[in-house]
Amino acid sequence: MKHNLKITLILLVMFVVTQFLGIYVANFYSPVKIVDGEMQNISAPEIPYGLQQPQIQEKDFYYFFPSLIFSFVFAILIIFLISKFKFGALIKIWFFVVIVIALGISLNSFFPNTKFFSWAIIFVSIILAYFKIFKKEMFVHNLTEILIYPGIAVVFIPLLNIWTLIFLLVLISVYDIWAVWHSGIMQKMAKYQINELNIFAGFFIPYTNKKTKEKINLLKEKYEKEELESKAKEQNLKINLAILGGGDVVFPIIASGVILKELGFISTTIGLIPIYSLMVLIGATLGLGYLFFFAEKKKFYPAMPYITAGIFLGLLVNLILKNYFFNT
Repeated sequence: MKHNLKITLILLVMFVVTQFLGIYVANFYSPVKIVDGEMQNISAPEIPYGLQQPQIQEKDFYYFFPSLIFSFVFAILIIFLISKFKFGALIKIWFFVVIVIALGISLNSFFPNTKFFSWAIIFVSIILAYFKIFKKEMFVHNLTEILIYPGIAVVFIPLLNIWTLIFLLVLISVYDIWAVWHSGIMQKMAKYQINELNIFAGFFIPYTNKKTKEKINLLKEKYEKEELESKAKEQNLKINLAILGGGDVVFPIIASGVILKELGFISTTIGLIPIYSLMVLIGATLGLGYLFFFAEKKKFYPAMPYITAGIFLGLLVNLILKNYFFNT
C-alpha cells in the first residue's frame, strides 16, 4: 500500500464525494430533466459567466473530437512550457481564473435563478481561490478541489458521446503512462507546483508518523513559520505527501456526465436513479482503490489507466443492465 490505510481512505472518500457531486452538477446543467416523474427535454440552465453549452448533433461528435484533443494537448503543452521556464506568476493567474470559473459553475447549481446569489457566488469563489492560491490553506485547498472538478466537467460533457468518451479515456491513459513511467513530465510538473509555487492541481494531504508529528509541534512552539521548514530539514523530519492529480478526478466525472446525458435515469420503486452513471462511478472507484492498495511506497504510478479500466468495467455492466434487465 502506497500510503497508510487512514490516508488512503481519506483520498478515496474525497474522490467519491467529488464524483457524486459531479453527477449532481452535471444533471443540473443537463437539458434532460425529471418533470412529474418522467424524463423530458427542456431548456438547459445557463452556465455562469456567459458560457453556453454547445448543441452538437450525433454525427458531429466525431468531427469535433480532434479539436477537443488538440485543446487538451495545447493546454498540457502550455502548462509544461510555463513550468519549464518557471513563469510561476502566469501559472498562479491561470489557476486563479480557472478556479473562480469552476467554483462559480458548481456553486451556482445550489442557488439557481437567484440574482443576489450570482454575485455572492462570484465573491465567495474569488475569496476561496485567493486562500487556495496565495495562502496555502490545506482545508480550503481540498474543499475547493471537491467543488472545482464538477464545474470543469460540465464544460466538456456536452462535447462528447459514449464512443468519443471511450477514445478520449484511452488516449488520456496512454498519455498518463508515457508522462509518468517514460518521460517523467508528470512528476516534474507536480514537484514544480508543490515546491516552487506552493500549489497543486489535485488532492493534497501531507502526513507523517506520530513521533515526527510531536517533534514538528515542538518546533512550531519555538520558531516562526519562516524558520520552521529549515529547522525541520536540519533535523531530517520528513513529511509524506498523498496526492491525486486533478485529471484523475475530473475525467471520471466527465464519463459519468456523458453516460447520464446519453442513458439517463432508471425508474425504480424508490424513484428515478442514475444507475448507469453510478456504475461508472463505482468502476472508477474500484480502479483507483486497486491502485492505492497495491501500489508500492516511493514509486510513481499513472492513475488514469486503472481508473479507465474501472470505467470500462462500469460500461460493460451498463451494457448488460441495459440489454438484459432494464431493456431501455
